[in-house]
Order: sequence, then C-alpha cells, then structure tokens
Amino acid sequence: MPWSVESCARTAEEGDLLGRDDALRLLDAADADPWPVWRAADRVRRRFSGRAVHLCSIAAVTVGRCGEDCRWCAQSAHWATGIEPRGLPPVDDLVRAARSAEAAGAGHFGLVSSGGRLPDDAFDAMLEAGRTIRARTGIEVCGSFGALTPDRASRLAEAGFRRYNHNLETSERHFPNVCTTHTWHDRVAGARAAREAGLELCSGVLFGIGETDGDRVDALLAVRDLRPAVVPINVLHPIAGTPLAEADALAPMKIVSLIAVARLLLPRAVIKVAGGRERNLRDLQGLAFLAGADACLIGNYLTTAGRPVEDDLAMIRDLGLEPAPAPARAAVRNGAHHG
Repeated sequence: MPWSVESCARTAEEGDLLGRDDALRLLDAADADPWPVWRAADRVRRRFSGRAVHLCSIAAVTVGRCGEDCRWCAQSAHWATGIEPRGLPPVDDLVRAARSAEAAGAGHFGLVSSGGRLPDDAFDAMLEAGRTIRARTGIEVCGSFGALTPDRASRLAEAGFRRYNHNLETSERHFPNVCTTHTWHDRVAGARAAREAGLELCSGVLFGIGETDGDRVDALLAVRDLRPAVVPINVLHPIAGTPLAEADALAPMKIVSLIAVARLLLPRAVIKVAGGRERNLRDLQGLAFLAGADACLIGNYLTTAGRPVEDDLAMIRDLGLEPAPAPARAAVRNGAHHG
C-alpha cells in the first residue's frame, strides 16, 4: 500500500509500530493540513482507550537548590529565578494532598523531588511517605527522585510505588545543548533501572527547547524503546531567569500535531498532556484529547500553577469523554512490587 496518513493509521490501529520516516512525513502532512493526522490519532486512541481519560496529580517534596544546569528549569541553582527553596514536607501534608487528588478523580499521585539525586535520608523518608499514602488512601503512588540506581528502584518497588517518572526530555543529539551536568544516557539508565525493578515507567519529552522536528521524533522513538506505560508530553513554560526564558513558543496547532504523532508512534501507551498545557494550548486544550491524548496532569505543577480541576473535568465531559476508573491496586508480595 502506498504511504498515506490512512496507511499509518491502519498500522497503528493494529498495534504495529511506525518508523522515523513515517513520523516525519506525518508532521509534514500535519503542517499542511492537520485534520487528517489528528483524526487518525483519534481513531487509534479510541481503539485502545475508548472514552477514558486517565488523571494524575503531583506534589513537590523538595523545591530548588538543584545542582543540575537544565536550561529550562526554574529549580536549578545555576539560574536566578527567585524560586524559594523548600525541604521535605510533613507526611501528613502529603497524605492530605493525595486524598484531595483521589477525590478529584486522579488514579495516581506522584512525589517529585528537585535535584539530581535525593540524599539517602530524604530517599528513606520518601519510601515511608509512599507506604503511608498507600496505607491511608486508595490512590496509586508514583515517584520522581532524579537519578535512579537498581538498588533504589528495587526499594521503591518494595515500598509499593507503582510508577517511576524519568523523562528523556529530548533527543540524544540535542540534549547537550540544554544540559551539561549529566548526560542523556544517564537518563536512559535511570529509566531502565525502574523497569527492571518491576516499576511501571512514565517517561516522556519536553518540546519547545530549541529542538527540531527530527529531535522530537527521535526523542519519542527513544522513549518507545524503553516500553513506557505512560508518555508525558511537556511543552516549555518559560521561566524568567532561565536561559530559555525568551525561547520561541510553539504554535498550539503544532503542539496538537506533535501529540497526534506521539499517539501514532506509541499506539498502546498512555499519552499524557502534562507541563505547559494551559500556557501553550490556551483555548485549544480540548483538541489534544481529540488528537490522541488520553491522560492529563490535574492540579498544580512543581513551581507553576495549573487551572482548577473542575475546569478540566468539565472539558473532559464536554468532549464526550470520561475520567478513567481508579486502577486496580497493585499488589506487594514477598517484598517485591508487581505493577
């Protein structure tokens, strides 16, 4: 069959994998006329997710003082962003935040730290926080604590964490342009450690940091190689004081097309619209869910505010979709977590 958007849709609907050339041609096609590509992605989303939209929420457990030099990040100590550093909150505060997220319909609640790697005592405290949240709520607990060793990954699994978030952000080629204090391969190693320990992997990308379409496709393909359960699509929210504060914004229609291509490249994964959604998509946020997305982050982010949860729930209903039911609680057996 000659190449077409339709041929790509059929391949993805079968759960088969498209290649790099397919993705680049889809982006070219979407630049000319996005609607056929969006419709193709919507078909694939409906094939694997039906009407369900998965919701998750996060809480910052440490803020600021990060020694890494990621050029987009407000929490880096390298940039004068005015972020007020904060240490670990009381566990009861995290339990209340988890209960609030659960009441809003979130199935997963993520604990997220700043910095390249949590100190041992702070990591131990997060293990205990995860156990406590799991014991006092019905929500699944996820973590994002920077660089991850196999030992730490196993301890997270043993404590009952369901997922680990470790984004690749961009392509191997572009990564040194936006971060020099650790490597792209360090990120890949952390993501692999999570999966090998039995944790589900949440790993995605950040668009709008000076990358090309080739970088965007290569980042998505690299994420696909890691076999993630969830792929967050983040778009730069420029922060004053960071080197990327004046970066050119991506057009909302382009962002939606990138989400559509992510869906077609990863037909069975959960495609989550995450950081930068409100600022970059503005009035077009709903289009993301008609072009392949089947999840979103609700509530506030780490250093920026989200929008009221009620607005997101109304948007989902208005689109004829519905929040996904709470996931079945993963078991912890014999000291090992099985997601």
